[in-house]
Amino acid sequence: MVKPVVEPLKIADAAEGLRHVFVRDLVLDCNIGVHLHEKNRVQRVRINLDLGVWEGDGIHNDRLENVVCYEDIVTRVRAITADGHINLAETLAERIAAICLQDPLCRSARVRVEKLEVFDDAASVGVEIERLSTVRPRPRT
Repeated sequence: MVKPVVEPLKIADAAEGLRHVFVRDLVLDCNIGVHLHEKNRVQRVRINLDLGVWEGDGIHNDRLENVVCYEDIVTRVRAITADGHINLAETLAERIAAICLQDPLCRSARVRVEKLEVFDDAASVGVEIERLSTVRPRPRT
């Protein structure tokens, strides 16, 4: 089986002061689905994240606390998928977008959730959403 490739988005934008932070092909077990046969078992889901992040003055001083930490994001996504049953891929995507946008530097979050084991003749099914922050942050120091 050929692994599908998610093409990179053109999110980084110097004129808008945005950098592109991403997570590719995070595959996790998740208790997800509305059908009876999905209620008491885990399914593999693939998650892709594309975040538009404010650069502010562009000075991060090589310090982790001045950027969006993708390790923190992945840890929080893992916690969401481990936190009990979710009926819809849409719900999972919304929860993930919400945690991404909690970071004050995150301007936009595009989240793709794919269920990998639904149909034998399809690599995946799922949903992709994009959510925007309404707050322009002050640069971290």
